[in-house]
Amino acid sequence: MKIAILGAGNIARKMALTAAKMDTVEACAVGARDAGRAKTFAEEFGIKKSYGSYEELVSDSEVDLVYVATPQSHHYNHMKLCLEHGKPVLCEKAFTANARQARDILDLGKQKKLLVAEAIWTRYMPMRKTLDETIASGIIGKVNALTANLGYPVFRKERLREPSLAGGALLDIGVYPVNFALMAFGGEIQKIDSSVVMTPEGVDAMENISLMYRDGRMASLHSTMVSVSDRRGLIFGEKGYIEVTNINNPARIAVYLYDGTDYTLAESHDMPPQITGFEYQVESCRKALESGWLECPEMPHSEIITVMELFDGLRKSWGMKYPMD
Repeated sequence: MKIAILGAGNIARKMALTAAKMDTVEACAVGARDAGRAKTFAEEFGIKKSYGSYEELVSDSEVDLVYVATPQSHHYNHMKLCLEHGKPVLCEKAFTANARQARDILDLGKQKKLLVAEAIWTRYMPMRKTLDETIASGIIGKVNALTANLGYPVFRKERLREPSLAGGALLDIGVYPVNFALMAFGGEIQKIDSSVVMTPEGVDAMENISLMYRDGRMASLHSTMVSVSDRRGLIFGEKGYIEVTNINNPARIAVYLYDGTDYTLAESHDMPPQITGFEYQVESCRKALESGWLECPEMPHSEIITVMELFDGLRKSWGMKYPMD
């Protein structure tokens, strides 16, 4: 499969590195708004073609899939550009700035009969299946609650400060705790509560989110762009708990059982060797294209909409609007 990279920033570099080490994929082209930047990027990663405009990139007849690696404020327009030129697309998270944009893109993909996928890498990783199997095994008994957090001091980055760039912690960082909860507990949410700290620019600096499920389970989530966190996920059951080390790229899943006095490590699972972690979402897209699917089973379109609607509801409750809303 030949993949083109739309954008030449840090996340694009990670994809280029990944593709260079995969046997089933070739990064055949890169596009940027500046031709010189695109050329430098292509030379660094051994990519044959570079383009100084995104229109040229999506017009390349060799391209099987376009990976969109631009700021999330631009995802809607860039995915639309790809689809209108007949190109399947894998777009970085957050998928779009809001649910309306997401629905428009997914509808367009269906009309064009083209694959549309979100590059939320934790959905595709083998450790996601390991966690599912661990919960389903019943080793910690009935599961009642979870917590998850993620934080990095990245508030000085322009794309995270500016409402015009769909900034804030929620779409860039909070997407991981939210997806962690949805992967573990599903989307049957009855009630959502939250508290937030806003920046002077009018975006969220950090938030606590509480999800109450229809069956009585609860998820407590925290995300921040002003400090570091331990990035842990914890799932609590009647007999013990499951600890996920780094919900952003799970390195270890450990099960601790309680005997009435103390906790004992019952089992643990380490992350299998990986290139960067991006390879799993790329491989899923390759399989989807071979099978003629319009979505990837690891992150179906219904889940993309669930996440974006949840984000919209939170931002509305905070009085936080983007120009594209």
